[in-house]
Amino acid sequence: MRHLSLKTLLSNAVQSMLSRSEPPRTCAQDEVLRVSVPGQKSDLPLQTLYSSDGGDTYSLAWMATSDVVKLTFHNPGIQEDPTCGPLLDAIAIKELLPLKYSKGNLVKNGGFEAGPHVFTNFSTGILLPPKQIDQISPLPGWIIESLKPVKYIDSQHFFVPKGLAAIELVAGRESAIAQVIRTIPNKFYNLTFTIGDAKNICHGSMMVEAFAARQTLKVPYVSQGKGGSKTASLRFQATSIRTRITFYSAYYQTKLHDFGDMCGPVLDDVSVFPAN
Repeated sequence: MRHLSLKTLLSNAVQSMLSRSEPPRTCAQDEVLRVSVPGQKSDLPLQTLYSSDGGDTYSLAWMATSDVVKLTFHNPGIQEDPTCGPLLDAIAIKELLPLKYSKGNLVKNGGFEAGPHVFTNFSTGILLPPKQIDQISPLPGWIIESLKPVKYIDSQHFFVPKGLAAIELVAGRESAIAQVIRTIPNKFYNLTFTIGDAKNICHGSMMVEAFAARQTLKVPYVSQGKGGSKTASLRFQATSIRTRITFYSAYYQTKLHDFGDMCGPVLDDVSVFPAN
């Protein structure tokens, strides 16, 4: 079985599998793009445009059931205005390989280095839809556990605290990611992570909230929109053999000179180690 991730870009009414564009701002219809493979279909709602430069990029994932898979893009709506509808601009398919643990770290893919394909000539980041839309996460090891997507960003186009990629929480409390890790009941652990801004003119007071077992931590960060980061740590006691760690942004943010461009704090370098 192969685990594949699909990425596309829309530039007019929406981005295909990964994108949306200006038309959603002017078309009155509830635009939806349906992406399907055998045994799975995902409907991407395109009413909200997360960037203001003409398109969003999305990533979806599926588990291949055979050597040859038919991938279909479909507009399930009936258009009152024939000029409205999803527009596909670029599509890429990438195989996602099985994850391995980093030495000592209980979190898989804590640096978000494994993820969807990144288009080199398009710099708005990649939206990862919630699990209600895409049951197989395009971000290996992680669950998009919210009503809205999170954004996958790369170091070529954004400031990333460490490595080649990070996650931007672009929709406040409606934008969250989680992972379930193996733990020993009653044992103490340290959850460490880095937050910051993507150097994308996302300006103002930010806050990331972290949850692990019964413990929570609120980490404030004042962004100048020029790139920067800070590290935080949460000590928690496991209550079972599985512990869910969750992160979300407490506030909604938009870019300083463009209130139509949603943004938020960056999350990177997540790790959990047994406490001494």
